[in-house]
Amino acid sequence: MARRKSNKVAGVDPAYFDKQRESMLRIHRKSVLFNDKELAAIDEYCRRFKVRSRSALIRQAAMERVLRGLEENHPTLF
Repeated sequence: MARRKSNKVAGVDPAYFDKQRESMLRIHRKSVLFNDKELAAIDEYCRRFKVRSRSALIRQAAMERVLRGLEENHPTLF
C-alpha cells in the first residue's frame, strides 16, 4: 500500500525570509560622475546589449571589481 504525502510543509520560518529581505535593501546612496565619452560608452553598451537598468549594470560592474580585488588580495597566515 502506498503512503500518502503529508500536508506538512517543511520550510523556513517566514520571519527568517523577512530578515533576509530587509538586510538586502539598498539604503546607502553614492554618486558617480562620468565624462561625455564614458557616458556614451555606457549608453552604447546598454543599447547594444538591451540593458534596461544602467544603475544595475554599473553596480554589478563595480561590485565584481571590488570582490575580485578582495579575493586576489586576501590576508594570508604566513
